[in-house]
Amino acid sequence: MSFVHRLQNPAPPGYVTPSFPSLYWPFPGLGSNQGAESFYLYHTQDIWRFTLLWTILFYAAVHLATSGYAVLVQLKNWKVVWVVPVVYFVVGGIEAFIAGSIVGGLLGAIYNAGFFRMSTWIPFVWAFINTLILILSSFAIQGGL
Repeated sequence: MSFVHRLQNPAPPGYVTPSFPSLYWPFPGLGSNQGAESFYLYHTQDIWRFTLLWTILFYAAVHLATSGYAVLVQLKNWKVVWVVPVVYFVVGGIEAFIAGSIVGGLLGAIYNAGFFRMSTWIPFVWAFINTLILILSSFAIQGGL
């Protein structure tokens, strides 16, 4: 009976999952909101959701920029160039879902196994890292990833 209860990361009494994005100023004494509340995630599903949403947002921004550039370069073919943003967003959405789910699931499992609380900044940072890996892997590098 107590073994099953120990498998979950115990959230404090009265814990409510913060709304997305719930970012806060993490450094005390710097900034105008010195008494700001810190937001933490305790449940694996919440960690996965925050990481997935941030990854989707970052991937959407990168794919929007690249599809915009592709449309500008190929503007002479205006009859078929409208397909480029659609294809980029579909492919980017699939990539974001896979990358965000894998990283969010791993983060949730690790933090839950150690009974740690996770700042809402951690999913933001890992989604940014996912995006940097996406950009880096798009270049043809000798030896590559």
